[in-house]
Amino acid sequence: MLVSFGVRLILYQHLHIVLIILSFVGHGDARVTSTFVRSEWPSTDIPLENEAFAIPKGHNAPQQVHITQGDYDGKAVIISWVTTAEPGPSKVQYGASKDNSEFTAEGTVTNYTFYNYKSGYIHHCLVDGLEYNTKYYYKIGVGDSSREFWFQTPPKIDPDASYTFGVIGDLGQTFNSLSTLEHYMQSGGQTVLYVGDLSYADRYTYNDVGIRWDSWGRFIERSTAYQPWIWSAGNHEIEYMPNMGEVLPFKSYLQRFSTPHTASNSSNPLWYAVRRASAHIIVLSSYSPFVKYTPQWMWLREELKKVDREKTPWLIILMHMPIYSSNLAHYMEGESMRAVFESWFVCFKVDLIFAGHVHAYERSYRISNIHYNVSSGDRYPVPDKSAPVYITVGDGGNQEGLAGRFWDPQPDYSAFREASYGHSTLEIRNRTHAFYHWNRNDDGKKVKTDSVVFYNQYWASNLHRRRGLQKSHCKL
Repeated sequence: MLVSFGVRLILYQHLHIVLIILSFVGHGDARVTSTFVRSEWPSTDIPLENEAFAIPKGHNAPQQVHITQGDYDGKAVIISWVTTAEPGPSKVQYGASKDNSEFTAEGTVTNYTFYNYKSGYIHHCLVDGLEYNTKYYYKIGVGDSSREFWFQTPPKIDPDASYTFGVIGDLGQTFNSLSTLEHYMQSGGQTVLYVGDLSYADRYTYNDVGIRWDSWGRFIERSTAYQPWIWSAGNHEIEYMPNMGEVLPFKSYLQRFSTPHTASNSSNPLWYAVRRASAHIIVLSSYSPFVKYTPQWMWLREELKKVDREKTPWLIILMHMPIYSSNLAHYMEGESMRAVFESWFVCFKVDLIFAGHVHAYERSYRISNIHYNVSSGDRYPVPDKSAPVYITVGDGGNQEGLAGRFWDPQPDYSAFREASYGHSTLEIRNRTHAFYHWNRNDDGKKVKTDSVVFYNQYWASNLHRRRGLQKSHCKL
């Protein structure tokens, strides 16, 4: 009996070890193509008379209120809004007390035309000199038509500052879009990283283009008036419509959405960088020139040199077009940007790259293809511990619907993929760890469909690699 018990004990121990190994394989290296079938709602825009687009009461009341970070380090915001009847004051009253708006800031006002549509009066006001980790209340408008909101500034720049980002892309203004927005607002996210394709107003013609920009501005206000959204532009913001006499790219987007590009020495609002809590966030433009010696290429080269992983260990890049995607939709469209920038991303050990464009969700392993050569190099991406994780979140809910066709079999570099609507959250805990979740809308507000712990590329690596990154031998 004693021998038999000893044998059984040894077998049990071996079985336990095998199960542990299998559990790590299942959660770490196993590729997953979700078989979930979501309930289909119509991918049509919400009617304009719906309460989701409600116009605030009062004569010339401010509407379409949204804020974004206004400087490099998170001590300023840009508050934007629209008045329709007349310009009115471009003034923001604000303070740390709800009952005492002790400070004021003056902004600018502009408008534009698109075909025969004439926009309302668009206000942008920089509010700077703020204190970190402080709740501010602000008021815009005058008299009975004034409106009040609030926002929370981030913690000071620090490697262990915890912070939660939401990640949304390709939102649009359908009922699926509304579901995504409402689910995000229940997630605890403090700032949205937005990866392009906003209103999808370019799917309309003539004056309806501008009208659908206005409806989208009112649609997102429930979130954007209370926390910064870090903007990046997608292909649906280009709005090149020569049949309507409109040939200036990004015209509506650049008028309506301000970015703090000059704070990072960018010459163009479409690409810029900000630091927030423990993250250094770089926004790139997939639809602006980026090859060698173009303004965007030269700016990124200098910005990467400025990244200080001792202060902001998490290096995150936003773009619209994914570099790696195994979806048949828009397949390989990001290859040109990969060829130009991937070696930089790997050399500087970027942690995460978020993209949209493909209307599905996908997360990669850490892989690279920097040795690819059309005649003699490696043909396929390979595991690379210094490479970013690439995540596609173009699943916000727009009227074009889902991209449900993936390449079969699933490539080795693809960790998880599913064609459903949703959003992501990135919960940075400290300099070494972050919890990431993709949240499928259909499951309700608390279900996290794809979850993973990310280890920081700088602080979670060994001392030798860290010193190597400090010396920065990257070829720029």
